[in-house]
Amino acid sequence: MEKLLIIDDDSGVQKQLKWSFSDYDVILASDRESAIAAVRRHEPKVITLDLGLPPDEANASEGLAALQEILAIAPHTKVIVITGNDDRTNALKAIAAGAYDFYQKPVEPEVINVIVSRAFSVAAIEEENRKMRAVAGSDMGVIGNSASIDRMRMMIKRIAPTSITALLLGESGTGKEVTANAVHLASDRKKKPFIAINCASIPETLLESELFGFEKGAFTGAHKTTKGKIECAEGGTLFLDEIGDMPYNLQAKLLRFLQEKSIERLGGRQEIPVDVRVICATNQNLEQMVQEKSFREDLFYRVSEITLNIPPLRDREEDVLILAQYFLQQYAAEYKRNVKGFSEDGLSALKNHKWPGNIRELQNKVKSSVIMSTGTQVTAMDLGFFDHEDQGYELSLNLRAVREQAETLAIQKAYALSTGNMSKTAELLGITRPTLYSLVEKYQLTIN
Repeated sequence: MEKLLIIDDDSGVQKQLKWSFSDYDVILASDRESAIAAVRRHEPKVITLDLGLPPDEANASEGLAALQEILAIAPHTKVIVITGNDDRTNALKAIAAGAYDFYQKPVEPEVINVIVSRAFSVAAIEEENRKMRAVAGSDMGVIGNSASIDRMRMMIKRIAPTSITALLLGESGTGKEVTANAVHLASDRKKKPFIAINCASIPETLLESELFGFEKGAFTGAHKTTKGKIECAEGGTLFLDEIGDMPYNLQAKLLRFLQEKSIERLGGRQEIPVDVRVICATNQNLEQMVQEKSFREDLFYRVSEITLNIPPLRDREEDVLILAQYFLQQYAAEYKRNVKGFSEDGLSALKNHKWPGNIRELQNKVKSSVIMSTGTQVTAMDLGFFDHEDQGYELSLNLRAVREQAETLAIQKAYALSTGNMSKTAELLGITRPTLYSLVEKYQLTIN
């Protein structure tokens, strides 16, 4: 249960409030000293504070002093001050000092319960946002609170100051480039370039010149001397993604560069020293490839001086909602959409999906859902989970309500499937455009 601290010297009011807040773990304090002790011991998220505390009940100076001391100890605590029925001046002083809200006596349990409940909700949202900002900011973009991600961040911080060659292993979409960039940002090379190249996306005939560069006249079309990616990363970090797809004959040249810290451009005769930190990544089993003679054994041991295994998203269940909310805020700002969060069925769908495409799949679904959402909350349908059943959904026995629910869901689904095209939406629904617009207006849907 959430902890709620009630600070009031009137035992009758204490009993009334404690009875009103039966859904919370209520802690009582009757003066400033006991209140501060309770804040330090119990760390409540919400506090109700009577400003008329002894020994100065008349002018509220003791209560205001208690408020300032509480916020100095626990600045994120939501303090609801309670004043006399005509003491608006001190209530405004309390708000100026940092109180969350104020309530004037006499106490009405139903009203103050709503204020307290809202305070707990705001506190929870702000706490989650603080966690997200801390994770996204101080930890170089490696987002999550799971134990596996905590270990990952610890390893990043340990290897970053060194020049050790790291091998990142993980399924497609788990964030290998983000992790490599995190190592770069945590190192003393962070002000130098971070250069990424995907070995699988460049044709074999071009990959060597992309990496090592070429001299003028080295081959047909080489009209000028051009630096390769390795030289471009001088002083910084080179990230070789999908290293397992590097052609076998090029692996020997890469190995020589890693050992000698120098390169030769295509068509060149001069050794060029380079200071580059190398991070490699793959979703393949390099040890098996070594046994199959498709990956050099000496190169394998050279690139895997230390190995980081990046866990798939299905093994990071507690991180899914954190990542989803992070992406939602990012894309809501980018596309200027008034989307604040996820509905209950949206949260349920996010939790239950297995995410075979990992973080990339989650990112893409949230991005499209922000664009497709017709309200302030993203639903399971907005996310593309059309078959997800909302466990909290109850079918009404009123036929008019049933029809409204069914038509609303059908319109939203058709709108999502047609990517926002109203003509295609009407066609999918088997109605005319005027009829569709009439239904949108009737049900007050916020389709753009």
